[in-house]
Amino acid sequence: MQENRLALIGIIVEDLTKANTINDILHEYGSYIVSIMGIPYKTRGVSLISIIIDAPTNVINSLSGKLGMLEGVNVKTSYTKSKE
Repeated sequence: MQENRLALIGIIVEDLTKANTINDILHEYGSYIVSIMGIPYKTRGVSLISIIIDAPTNVINSLSGKLGMLEGVNVKTSYTKSKE
């Protein structure tokens, strides 16, 4: 069994029509998500989302990958260091 890690996923949504798709993807991983903070930045026409997730690395990578494949959505992930 793989050890859980904490990660911070930062998302910049430039294509706001992707909001429903993003919400659907986040819902799939809801049992791992610790916190979500979303900020619409209307002046720039983007939304910024921060997600804290506590999950195995492969789950975090899967979520980041699904979000990152969306056109107009930029994703960066930072992980805690492994306890090994």
